[in-house]
Amino acid sequence: MSKRLFIDTNVMLDFLGERKPFYESIAKIATLGEKEKLTLVVSPISFATVNYFISKFENSKTAREKLRKFKIISEICSLNEQTIEKGLNSSFKDFEDALQYFSATESDCEIILTRNGKDFKKSLIPIMTPDEFLKSL
Repeated sequence: MSKRLFIDTNVMLDFLGERKPFYESIAKIATLGEKEKLTLVVSPISFATVNYFISKFENSKTAREKLRKFKIISEICSLNEQTIEKGLNSSFKDFEDALQYFSATESDCEIILTRNGKDFKKSLIPIMTPDEFLKSL
């Protein structure tokens, strides 16, 4: 069974927006996901947020095509009433971060990949940047 990585919105945006200097490391991780050596898990919230930002810099057709391709190599986790309830009752300062965290835990992810580790201080699962994860392999 492959390692399950939860991809935070900022990391997904780094990849699909090809944001330097962050793109290269997440591109390597995405390749591992495409080769099914890892399972990339993403929240539906991330798809909406990334679409919004990419559409500001590229046309909406291009943004949607990037999302379609990313969907092929990733697993979209559930976001349900239980997840919302946990997020609302958590001690996370940011509600979106809470939803991301509980989506990751409910999806049995082993690591959360983010560039904003401070947002997940209360995490019971490891938090890593894409660079840190690659160095751990």
